[in-house]
Amino acid sequence: MTGIEPAAPRIDTSKPHPARVYDWFLGGKDNYPVDEELGRHIMSIDARAKHVAQTNRWFMQRVTRWLAGEAGLRQYLDVGTGIPTEPNLHQIAQAAAPESRIVYTDNDPIVLTHAEALLRSSPEGVTDYIQADVRDPDRILGQARKILDFEQPIALSLVALLHFVGDEDEPYALVRRLVDALPSGSYLVVSQLTADFDPLAVQRGVDMYAAGGVTLAPRAYAEMERFFEGLELTAPGIVQLTQWHPELRVGEVSDGDEAVSLYAGVARKP
Repeated sequence: MTGIEPAAPRIDTSKPHPARVYDWFLGGKDNYPVDEELGRHIMSIDARAKHVAQTNRWFMQRVTRWLAGEAGLRQYLDVGTGIPTEPNLHQIAQAAAPESRIVYTDNDPIVLTHAEALLRSSPEGVTDYIQADVRDPDRILGQARKILDFEQPIALSLVALLHFVGDEDEPYALVRRLVDALPSGSYLVVSQLTADFDPLAVQRGVDMYAAGGVTLAPRAYAEMERFFEGLELTAPGIVQLTQWHPELRVGEVSDGDEAVSLYAGVARKP
């Protein structure tokens, strides 16, 4: 960490935060009663919720192995990082290439607190953290330019983030602003909640998050495609989450082959 950010503002524990609910699903300790309450409520309706959260985490690990290996990426901008849970993106990337540079971004002060304590870079590389919201892409890009070389390819990771951005916040324009700033040879990584596989269960989740004051916006296949307009989708294209390069699985525990209500896709900027 290089410490480019000022002290974090007060943590709001009056309502749940997606990063902290996600932490609770993953068995973490960095959440509050309001987050646990929502997590337990969701679990009471869908007992698979914890497994889905873990499955999404495994996707992040697989895609980082692929980017660091086959794609040869050495720079990463991870927006919507969440509370650190090992192995983190930088650990996977720097295990493959110690010189890798990683910038994490999240809008929750508790994430910054734990990032400062836990996100330790390899000596050869750089790991840093920006407190910013995806709805402020210019701030993200301005701060990231202090760490990353925007003349060299960058992997932009938006894993389990965009379904917390409602249509009123223009998610496609936000993604386009970030992608437009990246050089040729960069990659966009997205995982996105969908109701295509289990619409009733997903709608119950949307309603429960809404009751907690959190937006949850599932999107259909065609809506997922729009995030990749102008980019070159890599094989196997936009697929159900567990079907993205399953041969790269390391330490994953299968919960059967039931459909997880998330799409995943990776694309290269020409």
